[in-house]
Amino acid sequence: MHNRKRNRLNEFDYRQGYWYFVTICVKGMNTYFGRIEKAKMILNEYGKIVEEKLLWLKEQYIYVDIDCHVIMPNHIHAVIIIDPTGVGTSRDLSLQTKIKSLSELVGAFKTVSSKQIHQNGLTQFKWQRSFYDRIIRNEKELYRIRKYIEENPLRWEIGKGFTENLEL
Repeated sequence: MHNRKRNRLNEFDYRQGYWYFVTICVKGMNTYFGRIEKAKMILNEYGKIVEEKLLWLKEQYIYVDIDCHVIMPNHIHAVIIIDPTGVGTSRDLSLQTKIKSLSELVGAFKTVSSKQIHQNGLTQFKWQRSFYDRIIRNEKELYRIRKYIEENPLRWEIGKGFTENLEL
């Protein structure tokens, strides 16, 4: 039996108040969310659903915020903040709020986005199993990740151009 490599740190509680850099990919890396044009991501209807449902996380869960994100043709990058300090305060009307782990939040996002994409006609759509994450440990790292996210469409375009030039 094949043992799957675990992507999360053992013994780490992913409900803690941290900033997380997350990458979530489409199964088979199919380009379903739009196209890159002049170093800008042009979202199609499915890309717009993905962005809407990513931002839905911060509306649905009072302790979640999205610092920055980019929807790419076949994956997304986001900095997800879990801040449990507001839970149980006057801002949180439900005193029984259970903090979800990063995996549970990504799972909720995948579920609601997949459902909406299927309802809009792309019935073969699937997310890749699991996701990649990095716990952001300091401001310097956060700055580098924000820059990486911001420049991702440009890197996609440069990489595509390089590959096309190799085929000439």
